[in-house]
Amino acid sequence: MSQSKKTVETGDVKLFGEWSFEGVTVRDVGLQRYLRLNPIYLPHSGGRHESRRFHKSDLNIVERLINNLMRPGSSGGEKARVTSIVKSAFKIINLKTGRNPIEVLVRAVENAAPNEDTTRIGYGGVVYRLAVDISPQRRIDLALRFIVQGVKTAAFNNRKTLEELLAEQLIGAANNDQNVFAIRRKLEMERVALASR
Repeated sequence: MSQSKKTVETGDVKLFGEWSFEGVTVRDVGLQRYLRLNPIYLPHSGGRHESRRFHKSDLNIVERLINNLMRPGSSGGEKARVTSIVKSAFKIINLKTGRNPIEVLVRAVENAAPNEDTTRIGYGGVVYRLAVDISPQRRIDLALRFIVQGVKTAAFNNRKTLEELLAEQLIGAANNDQNVFAIRRKLEMERVALASR
């Protein structure tokens, strides 16, 4: 088979065969290097990044969301089930907003990523809180963690399905809605950091 037949045009590759990565850009300059939007059909890398430090930033952002949803608990280790949940949530996002769900996810991560945090400094037996900037990779980690925590806390005593809750959290975070858990946590973290300057 010739080399030209092996290569696939990036426009042909769509996430789950439905949503294109074309036209989706990262507006936050600090996150552009770490928020991957490489075209993939199925977000499953098989853990190729696992043994190398900081190589999780080479993963597609959709797979990172799926991996965060698989945190230890009831859905730990069930990647096929969580992938179908994300696929259904993306369909709900597309129906509710009419936008590309990949773009909604990128906007949600950008809006939920905190810029400042506090660290503890011990000086003479007294502990102070000091405001520090957060690295871009940790900003993405925290944003995904806040989105997933929001989904899991909303899932308790709620009749809505996990897909609907994930779609609501992503749409709310993409619209910078302060009633969404991820945006509340970001604002709280930045408020504490501002008081510690």
